[in-house]
Amino acid sequence: MEFNWNIETMSPKQYKIADYIQKNTHRVLLSTEQEIAEAVKVSIASVSRFWRIVGFKNLKDFKVHLSSQLEVSPAGKFKNVMRKVEDQELQHHTLSLSINHLYKTIEELSENSFQQTIELLSNANKVYIHCPGPSIGLGELMTYRMARFGIDIRLINKGGSELFESIMHLRDDDVFVLFGFIRLLPEAKVLLDYSKEIGTKTILITDQLVSDFTREADVVLFASRGEMRDFHSMIAPTYLIENLIIALGMKAKEDNVKRLNTLGMLRKRYSTDLPR
Repeated sequence: MEFNWNIETMSPKQYKIADYIQKNTHRVLLSTEQEIAEAVKVSIASVSRFWRIVGFKNLKDFKVHLSSQLEVSPAGKFKNVMRKVEDQELQHHTLSLSINHLYKTIEELSENSFQQTIELLSNANKVYIHCPGPSIGLGELMTYRMARFGIDIRLINKGGSELFESIMHLRDDDVFVLFGFIRLLPEAKVLLDYSKEIGTKTILITDQLVSDFTREADVVLFASRGEMRDFHSMIAPTYLIENLIIALGMKAKEDNVKRLNTLGMLRKRYSTDLPR
């Protein structure tokens, strides 16, 4: 559900409240201000002030508006699925959480942002990927698959001042993909700032729906990973990356089929020399 928050007027605490509401719309309908405050780890007074910031008298006024906007939707069906797997074995519990992350990701996915991403990646001179920590696997997946489509793609895993060795060659027709889960690392902030200065387009993949740093990128894609204190699943980010790869493959279908046919031919021809 779109709220169109005016995040420019929000404090850091209000960012957190807005992000929580965006991710837990149906739960908020049944919550008190105290429960919201405890979930976000802010004071009740901060929650009370929040409603006026976003144009409502109080929580009750917000709930009335929210109820009028919500209809019977896939969310209701999804809750039934969740009930069926409650109190079952670990793998079933994990499955329910994964379904939840996928559902939230699909619900918040902007088709416009997705298509913008495909256009930027397919037309880039070079694609650079900054994927710190647990996102390294996502960056490697993108690099491995997209290189097959003839895309010149570079993985950036350096930190600190060594980062400058990689970004000194950036051009205005390049594209930078950054992963910003929970928060942005100092390196990512530098990358966004310098890219903006020289005209390099940036794509930010994040698990934050509302934050100050989402305004810094040209395109933002959301992938659900869970709340701050949860185990952070990579199911939804992987789903998002795989869909980007498939869409890129379809962008120039005939050329990419030829490339893959060449790959198959090479594997077959040299199968005894370089077995898989």
